[in-house]
Amino acid sequence: MFADKGLGSERSYLLDPIEVQALNVLPMPVLVIGEGHAVIYANTAAEDFFQSSAAVLKRQRIDDLIAFGSPVLGLIEEVQRRGASVSEYRLDLGSPRLGSDRVVDVFASPLPSQGDAVVLMLQERTIAEKMDRQLTHRGAARSITALGAMLAHEIKNPLSGIRGAAQLLEGSISDDDRMLTQLICDETDRIVKLVERVELFGDERPSERDPVNVHDVLDHVKRLAQSGFARHIRFSEVYDPSLPPVAGNRDQLVQVLLNLIKNAAEAIGEQAVDGEIILTTAYRPGIRLQVPGSSERIALPLEIGIRDNGPGVPADLVQHLFDPFVTTKAQGSGLGLALVAKVIGDHGGIVECESAPRRTQFRILLPLHQLGQGSQRKA
Repeated sequence: MFADKGLGSERSYLLDPIEVQALNVLPMPVLVIGEGHAVIYANTAAEDFFQSSAAVLKRQRIDDLIAFGSPVLGLIEEVQRRGASVSEYRLDLGSPRLGSDRVVDVFASPLPSQGDAVVLMLQERTIAEKMDRQLTHRGAARSITALGAMLAHEIKNPLSGIRGAAQLLEGSISDDDRMLTQLICDETDRIVKLVERVELFGDERPSERDPVNVHDVLDHVKRLAQSGFARHIRFSEVYDPSLPPVAGNRDQLVQVLLNLIKNAAEAIGEQAVDGEIILTTAYRPGIRLQVPGSSERIALPLEIGIRDNGPGVPADLVQHLFDPFVTTKAQGSGLGLALVAKVIGDHGGIVECESAPRRTQFRILLPLHQLGQGSQRKA
């Protein structure tokens, strides 16, 4: 029995033992907020986060634990009013009690068995993430913009000369030596392709933005995959048929989704007999992202998911997957996912990865196309 003791309320809450057990094993701080913002439950992770025991926390209100006027309070009230889940990213809970740098993602959901009670789950971000790393890893991707320009100028031109010299030598050497000149040409071509991929990060030219049907894009990419690298894999679709269009560049979205599906197929492997990729779409009206440097929050209701049943991503790499030159492939360049993050960031969205054995999911969240927006260019 959890009662609102000392808070002027006589209402009591009874949490199911299974609910308590499930919440308590979560590694993220979880609070259950009842009438009058009273804390009626706190799991072990919440005790560590707030540096107080559950017994102490349950004698307080959420208002006493976080900064005055925190958006979390409005989030709780919105969940109670709507009876639906709401999430917000990168909220600063900094206060004299918690310290000045406590940036969290907040996930709030109603607890139907407890009337107006709300489950509040916090996912803490590090100080470094607060300063340098956006959810889309835009900073990491764009950090090599200057590098891309330098590589294009300082490497591509000399490589062209090296390749030309090797081709000239082919006419005056033996067949055995000609293998070496061919090797030089092949390797210079490979380096040029790598440089060109890096160069994409420095491309800040405006791109067309039009209403795009994401299901058309997914179907197109699936056909490409099934006719080539993913012909041995079963595809399943779980789509929201009423999904509105996104304001985006169709070619760039095709590039992003093709990259993610190719990664999923490679993770499953060519020898797998039960390989499956699940494509999903959904409308999530409660998901919003705070724009860095301002109080503005943009809605990201359009969700695209790509899930595979491969072996999963090593835990120590999940947080860095979208950083340039990070890869799990022996022959990979580590630029594919960084480019995905840049393109989605340029679209005003975010991309995330959750991975476990036989269940790795990439989730893209995008803003919807606004009526009257028309074709536009992103500066």
